[in-house]
Amino acid sequence: MFYYRAAESRGKANFGWLQSQHTFSFGEYYDGDHMGISTLRVINDDVVAPGAGFGNHGHRDMEIISYILEGSIEHKDSMGNQFTVPAGEVQRMSAGTGIMHSEFNASKTEPLKFLQIWITPNVTGIKPSYEQMPIVQSSTMTALVTPDGRDGSLSIHQDASIYRLKLTAGESYELAALAKEENERVGYLHVVEGSSVNIGTGLKAGDGLGIIKDQLKLTAGDDGLVALWFDLPSEQ
Repeated sequence: MFYYRAAESRGKANFGWLQSQHTFSFGEYYDGDHMGISTLRVINDDVVAPGAGFGNHGHRDMEIISYILEGSIEHKDSMGNQFTVPAGEVQRMSAGTGIMHSEFNASKTEPLKFLQIWITPNVTGIKPSYEQMPIVQSSTMTALVTPDGRDGSLSIHQDASIYRLKLTAGESYELAALAKEENERVGYLHVVEGSSVNIGTGLKAGDGLGIIKDQLKLTAGDDGLVALWFDLPSEQ
Protein backbone atom coordinates (compact mmCIF):
# COMPACT_ATOMS: atom_id res chain seq x y z
CA MET A 1 0.00 0.00 0.00
CA PHE A 2 1.27 3.48 -0.88
CA TYR A 3 0.61 6.91 0.62
CA TYR A 4 1.45 9.75 -1.76
CA ARG A 5 2.05 13.38 -0.79
CA ALA A 6 2.60 15.80 -3.68
CA ALA A 7 4.97 18.71 -3.06
CA GLU A 8 2.54 21.28 -4.42
CA SER A 9 -0.29 20.13 -2.16
CA ARG A 10 1.64 20.65 1.07
CA GLY A 11 0.50 23.24 3.57
CA LYS A 12 2.13 26.64 3.19
CA ALA A 13 3.05 29.45 5.57
CA ASN A 14 4.64 32.77 4.64
CA PHE A 15 5.65 35.12 7.45
CA GLY A 16 7.95 37.25 5.33
CA TRP A 17 11.10 36.18 7.17
CA LEU A 18 10.03 32.51 6.95
CA GLN A 19 8.57 30.52 4.09
CA SER A 20 7.57 27.01 5.11
CA GLN A 21 5.94 24.05 3.42
CA HIS A 22 4.35 21.45 5.70
CA THR A 23 4.16 17.81 4.63
CA PHE A 24 1.84 17.11 7.58
CA SER A 25 -0.57 19.23 9.63
CA PHE A 26 1.37 21.84 11.59
CA GLY A 27 0.61 25.14 13.30
CA GLU A 28 -2.31 26.88 11.60
CA TYR A 29 -2.32 24.34 8.76
CA TYR A 30 -4.62 21.39 9.36
CA ASP A 31 -5.58 18.54 7.03
CA GLY A 32 -7.10 15.43 8.60
CA ASP A 33 -5.78 13.30 5.73
CA HIS A 34 -2.19 14.32 6.44
CA MET A 35 -1.48 14.06 10.15
CA GLY A 36 1.77 12.13 9.89
CA ILE A 37 2.74 8.55 9.24
CA SER A 38 3.61 6.16 12.06
CA THR A 39 5.76 8.11 14.56
CA LEU A 40 6.78 10.71 11.95
CA ARG A 41 4.77 13.85 12.77
CA VAL A 42 6.48 16.78 11.06
CA ILE A 43 8.50 17.48 7.93
CA ASN A 44 8.73 21.23 7.43
CA ASP A 45 10.67 22.54 4.43
CA ASP A 46 11.84 25.92 5.77
CA VAL A 47 13.54 28.89 4.11
CA VAL A 48 14.65 31.58 6.59
CA ALA A 49 15.62 35.10 5.49
CA PRO A 50 19.13 36.42 6.27
CA GLY A 51 19.56 37.30 9.95
CA ALA A 52 16.04 36.13 10.85
CA GLY A 53 14.91 33.12 12.82
CA PHE A 54 12.86 31.49 15.53
CA GLY A 55 13.08 33.30 18.88
CA ASN A 56 13.33 31.49 22.19
CA HIS A 57 10.53 28.91 22.46
CA GLY A 58 9.87 25.59 24.16
CA HIS A 59 9.32 21.90 23.35
CA ARG A 60 8.82 18.77 25.41
CA ASP A 61 8.63 15.00 24.74
CA MET A 62 9.59 15.20 21.07
CA GLU A 63 12.61 14.12 18.99
CA ILE A 64 13.48 17.09 16.77
CA ILE A 65 15.88 16.68 13.86
CA SER A 66 17.19 19.47 11.63
CA TYR A 67 18.82 18.57 8.30
CA ILE A 68 20.62 21.63 6.92
CA LEU A 69 20.46 22.01 3.13
CA GLU A 70 21.86 25.51 2.53
CA GLY A 71 23.44 28.03 4.89
CA SER A 72 23.89 27.60 8.66
CA ILE A 73 21.74 27.65 11.80
CA GLU A 74 22.78 29.53 14.94
CA HIS A 75 21.47 27.36 17.79
CA LYS A 76 21.14 28.27 21.48
CA ASP A 77 19.27 26.33 24.16
CA SER A 78 18.52 26.18 27.88
CA MET A 79 21.06 23.36 28.36
CA GLY A 80 23.83 25.87 27.60
CA ASN A 81 24.50 24.65 24.06
CA GLN A 82 25.47 27.35 21.59
CA PHE A 83 26.48 25.99 18.18
CA THR A 84 26.49 26.76 14.48
CA VAL A 85 25.08 23.95 12.36
CA PRO A 86 26.25 24.27 8.74
CA ALA A 87 24.90 22.71 5.55
CA GLY A 88 25.67 18.99 5.41
CA GLU A 89 25.28 18.51 9.16
CA VAL A 90 22.38 17.00 11.09
CA GLN A 91 21.16 18.13 14.51
CA ARG A 92 19.04 16.18 17.03
CA MET A 93 17.32 17.49 20.14
CA SER A 94 15.47 15.24 22.55
CA ALA A 95 13.12 17.69 24.27
CA GLY A 96 12.18 15.32 27.11
CA THR A 97 10.96 17.12 30.24
CA GLY A 98 11.28 20.45 28.45
CA ILE A 99 13.78 22.59 26.59
CA MET A 100 13.89 26.21 25.46
CA HIS A 101 15.85 27.08 22.35
CA SER A 102 16.27 29.56 19.50
CA GLU A 103 17.32 29.06 15.89
CA PHE A 104 18.52 31.86 13.61
CA ASN A 105 20.00 32.13 10.16
CA ALA A 106 23.70 32.63 10.83
CA SER A 107 24.14 34.70 7.66
CA LYS A 108 23.16 38.35 7.25
CA THR A 109 23.20 38.06 3.44
CA GLU A 110 22.19 34.53 2.37
CA PRO A 111 19.01 32.52 3.06
CA LEU A 112 18.97 29.40 5.23
CA LYS A 113 17.21 26.27 3.99
CA PHE A 114 16.62 23.23 6.17
CA LEU A 115 14.21 20.41 6.89
CA GLN A 116 12.70 20.34 10.38
CA ILE A 117 11.60 16.83 11.35
CA TRP A 118 9.67 15.74 14.44
CA ILE A 119 9.35 12.12 15.59
CA THR A 120 7.38 11.12 18.68
CA PRO A 121 9.59 9.32 21.23
CA ASN A 122 8.96 5.89 22.75
CA VAL A 123 9.80 7.22 26.22
CA THR A 124 8.66 10.45 27.84
CA GLY A 125 9.91 12.58 30.70
CA ILE A 126 13.60 11.98 29.95
CA LYS A 127 16.43 14.44 30.51
CA PRO A 128 16.77 16.70 27.44
CA SER A 129 19.81 16.10 25.25
CA TYR A 130 21.48 17.45 22.11
CA GLU A 131 23.69 16.10 19.30
CA GLN A 132 24.99 17.37 15.97
CA MET A 133 27.50 16.03 13.50
CA PRO A 134 28.49 16.02 9.83
CA ILE A 135 27.32 12.89 8.02
CA VAL A 136 29.58 11.74 5.19
CA GLN A 137 27.78 9.95 2.34
CA SER A 138 29.60 6.64 2.68
CA SER A 139 27.33 4.58 0.41
CA THR A 140 24.10 4.81 -1.58
CA MET A 141 22.12 4.70 1.67
CA THR A 142 23.74 6.48 4.64
CA ALA A 143 22.39 6.43 8.20
CA LEU A 144 21.67 9.88 9.66
CA VAL A 145 19.66 8.91 12.76
CA THR A 146 19.16 5.48 14.33
CA PRO A 147 17.89 4.15 17.68
CA ASP A 148 21.40 3.24 18.85
CA GLY A 149 23.60 5.69 16.93
CA ARG A 150 25.10 2.90 14.82
CA ASP A 151 27.38 3.50 11.84
CA GLY A 152 28.32 6.96 13.06
CA SER A 153 24.74 8.27 13.09
CA LEU A 154 22.92 10.38 15.67
CA SER A 155 20.81 8.47 18.22
CA ILE A 156 17.07 8.82 18.78
CA HIS A 157 14.59 7.70 21.46
CA GLN A 158 12.38 5.71 19.09
CA ASP A 159 12.56 2.52 17.03
CA ALA A 160 12.96 4.68 13.92
CA SER A 161 15.81 5.49 11.57
CA ILE A 162 16.48 8.15 8.95
CA TYR A 163 18.77 7.51 5.99
CA ARG A 164 19.99 9.72 3.18
CA LEU A 165 19.59 8.07 -0.22
CA LYS A 166 21.76 9.43 -3.02
CA LEU A 167 21.55 8.17 -6.62
CA THR A 168 23.34 9.33 -9.75
CA ALA A 169 21.43 9.79 -13.04
CA GLY A 170 19.89 6.50 -14.16
CA GLU A 171 20.95 4.61 -11.02
CA SER A 172 18.31 2.37 -9.40
CA TYR A 173 17.66 1.30 -5.82
CA GLU A 174 14.96 -0.85 -4.21
CA LEU A 175 13.32 0.20 -0.95
CA ALA A 176 11.13 -1.99 1.21
CA ALA A 177 9.10 -1.66 4.40
CA LEU A 178 10.67 -4.77 5.89
CA ALA A 179 9.33 -6.91 8.71
CA LYS A 180 11.28 -6.66 11.95
CA GLU A 181 10.81 -9.33 14.60
CA GLU A 182 7.59 -10.41 12.84
CA ASN A 183 6.17 -6.87 12.94
CA GLU A 184 5.59 -4.97 9.73
CA ARG A 185 7.54 -1.75 9.25
CA VAL A 186 6.44 1.48 7.60
CA GLY A 187 8.68 3.34 5.18
CA TYR A 188 8.46 6.96 4.08
CA LEU A 189 10.47 8.63 1.32
CA HIS A 190 10.88 12.41 1.12
CA VAL A 191 12.58 13.73 -2.02
CA VAL A 192 15.09 16.49 -1.22
CA GLU A 193 16.36 17.21 -4.72
CA GLY A 194 16.38 15.65 -8.17
CA SER A 195 13.76 13.22 -9.38
CA SER A 196 12.70 9.60 -9.87
CA VAL A 197 11.36 8.65 -13.29
CA ASN A 198 9.67 5.28 -12.92
CA ILE A 199 6.85 5.71 -10.37
CA GLY A 200 3.75 6.70 -12.31
CA THR A 201 4.48 10.27 -13.35
CA GLY A 202 7.66 10.19 -11.26
CA LEU A 203 8.71 11.83 -8.01
CA LYS A 204 10.17 15.34 -7.72
CA ALA A 205 11.66 17.52 -4.99
CA GLY A 206 9.25 17.90 -2.07
CA ASP A 207 7.19 14.83 -2.93
CA GLY A 208 6.67 12.12 -0.32
CA LEU A 209 5.70 8.47 -0.56
CA GLY A 210 4.74 6.15 2.28
CA ILE A 211 5.20 2.40 1.87
CA ILE A 212 3.36 -0.20 3.93
CA LYS A 213 3.83 -3.93 3.24
CA ASP A 214 5.28 -3.18 -0.17
CA GLN A 215 8.45 -2.48 -2.12
CA LEU A 216 9.53 0.44 -4.24
CA LYS A 217 12.16 0.50 -6.97
CA LEU A 218 13.50 3.97 -7.73
CA THR A 219 15.45 5.06 -10.78
CA ALA A 220 16.98 8.52 -10.64
CA GLY A 221 16.25 11.08 -13.35
CA ASP A 222 18.79 13.04 -15.38
CA ASP A 223 19.71 15.24 -12.42
CA GLY A 224 20.10 12.37 -9.96
CA LEU A 225 18.16 11.95 -6.73
CA VAL A 226 18.72 12.87 -3.07
CA ALA A 227 16.03 11.75 -0.63
CA LEU A 228 15.45 10.92 3.02
CA TRP A 229 14.21 7.42 3.82
CA PHE A 230 12.40 6.91 7.12
CA ASP A 231 12.24 3.38 8.57
CA LEU A 232 9.38 3.55 11.07
CA PRO A 233 7.51 1.21 13.43
CA SER A 234 4.09 0.00 12.35
CA GLU A 235 2.51 0.96 15.68
CA GLN A 236 2.23 4.68 16.40
